[in-house]
Amino acid sequence: MTSPHTIVFDLDGTLVDTAPDLITALNHVLDREGLPPVPMASARNMIGAGARKLIERGLEAEGRTVTPADMDRMTADFIAYYADHIAVESRPFEGLEAALDHFSAQGHRLAVCTNKLEWLSKRLLDQLDLSRRFAAICGADTFGVQKPDPTIFRETVARAGGAVKASIMVGDAGTDVGVARRAGVPVIGVSFGYTVPIADLKPDRLIHHMRDLPAAASSLMTA
Repeated sequence: MTSPHTIVFDLDGTLVDTAPDLITALNHVLDREGLPPVPMASARNMIGAGARKLIERGLEAEGRTVTPADMDRMTADFIAYYADHIAVESRPFEGLEAALDHFSAQGHRLAVCTNKLEWLSKRLLDQLDLSRRFAAICGADTFGVQKPDPTIFRETVARAGGAVKASIMVGDAGTDVGVARRAGVPVIGVSFGYTVPIADLKPDRLIHHMRDLPAAASSLMTA
């Protein structure tokens, strides 16, 4: 058996398919601005850098820019609506809970490191009955930095009670690969997320289903 590791997960597009509720919240904001909704299929690729960036991308799709004050107002509107509708359609990706069971049985720590706000992350995971599985849930506001700044990764691992040298990042985006590289840890990319094809970013391992995660992690632990 390998020594205990800390498996650190991104949230949106990695642990949970949150796109339906995020895009519904985006379209709520756009509707209030008198703009048409963004189609679900194309909007999925806009997710991945927090609420403000999602709104900016939604506006860009309509050829719109707004003042900083308007962006602040729209972001607050988005967060308020999203918080009240955070788990209407969002669900864990297939195979996730079995993978988490495997890691827990092997004595590994689990943590979440996301650019979502911490309180929203906890609310989502609470509603999906997943919070109890993680030793730490840290967001963009937890330490005052976001991925790919390695500080958020290192502090997340520390809060989970682990060691950076015995940790692995799992994510779907460039920020996840970036934070792993800057922290000096291996990274597993998931192909079912929201951003650019993760294979293009050359993660250390690539999986296409959560059932493949335990084997991918084990191969990194023993490499």
